[in-house]
Amino acid sequence: MQIGIMLEGQEGLNWERWVRISQQVDGLGLDSLWRSDHFFSVMARGERDSLECWTSLTELATRVRRIRFGPLVSPMTFRHPALLARMAAAVDGLSNGRLVLGVGAGWNEAEHAAYGITLPAMKERMDRLEEGIKVIKALWTDGPVSLSGEYYALKDATLRPLPVQKPGPPLLIGGDGEQRLLRIVAQYADEWNSHPQSREIFAHKRRRLVEHCRDVGRDPDAIKCSTMLGVCIAADRDALAERARWFKSFLTSLREVPAGRVLVALRERGWLVGVPDEVAEQLRDWEAVGVQRIMLQYFDMEDLEGLKLLAGVAQASVPTA
Repeated sequence: MQIGIMLEGQEGLNWERWVRISQQVDGLGLDSLWRSDHFFSVMARGERDSLECWTSLTELATRVRRIRFGPLVSPMTFRHPALLARMAAAVDGLSNGRLVLGVGAGWNEAEHAAYGITLPAMKERMDRLEEGIKVIKALWTDGPVSLSGEYYALKDATLRPLPVQKPGPPLLIGGDGEQRLLRIVAQYADEWNSHPQSREIFAHKRRRLVEHCRDVGRDPDAIKCSTMLGVCIAADRDALAERARWFKSFLTSLREVPAGRVLVALRERGWLVGVPDEVAEQLRDWEAVGVQRIMLQYFDMEDLEGLKLLAGVAQASVPTA
């Protein structure tokens, strides 16, 4: 299993923190670094910094030389897919082929309304996601592209230089919808990213993905299965209790949770919680149900010691493939 770090960049990320954390992730031997793509706090904390996603990925590509990275995920509603294809090709070239392009359908109503971006009904979002993926993949090929879709049209469009990775950066699709979303994953994705509350839910979704792959004639083993999970780790029980107090103050969803039940509440949400040996055991449980990569949501951007603990867990207990 591969272990990466995922930053909710809209919850306080700035340049100083970005540089410090990315250097740590790269230097500690973790697999990858991921960024949410939001414009402002989804916890209604407007005072928090929210570093623009693709600008930060461009900076990362030129500075850090080992880890893979990407957005988790970029909503297709935010940018025309032709623009997204060009941005991804450029960042892939800057990084010498380490970008993973994560895309999704979009979901945050308040964010779209604030910036005057249309958030269509779910069916149209799925249609736009699928059509946008076709545009991106077409532009990563060698030759002028002409397409006439319901939402996007290209006429003799070209993209130069092409991505370093051929036929383009791996395409990650995020989401858990069993009907349309997982069918799009089966048809187009190199990686599927899920955000389940339990291993049982993940295993069920994965079985549905396998069924869709069979329907479209795709080998399910060709699609890497990853998941995004929250993590609360500390060196000992006292430090874990302190971590619980920090999360209660930071996560608005924990405001009404009694202080003594914070860790229980996080476990009930599917988080990895505990001292290093316990977190390692939980990681092995996720690996047993077919997860090949875990992106750990890392909220406390000042807690570099926690990153070191996670790197130790990854190296000692969950060797990367």
